[in-house]
Amino acid sequence: MKTLVKTSRIMSIFLLFLTGINAIIAGLLFIIDPSGQKMGMSTSYLSHSPFSTFIIPGIILFVVNGLLNIVVAIYCLNKYKYYPILIIIQGLMLSGWIIIQVLLVKDFNTLHLIMLSIGAILLANGFILKVKLNN
Repeated sequence: MKTLVKTSRIMSIFLLFLTGINAIIAGLLFIIDPSGQKMGMSTSYLSHSPFSTFIIPGIILFVVNGLLNIVVAIYCLNKYKYYPILIIIQGLMLSGWIIIQVLLVKDFNTLHLIMLSIGAILLANGFILKVKLNN
């Protein structure tokens, strides 16, 4: 039982930091260059979305999947009382971000699959930790 809790917590911390750092970098690059060229993208990728540049998606990515993931990872490290719920929320936000992105840009690629999987793993780990730590 303790092994499952420890493994879920460590995996969550790793995934939160990994996702957070990547989202901060990507979000910052989109903010600095809303054309997307610094990320090897073009605004034509957004042609089916309500956005004409990457500035708003970049800000959302930077804050929601970047900064908030780092904050939750730190709460997990410090075993903040409600950290399992925060992991669940981050898993939902990451999964929601990917689902909305796929619907808006009408594209599904390997990175979407990876990030959606990470969101699902965060959800599962959050629920495992919530159940095991409340017993």
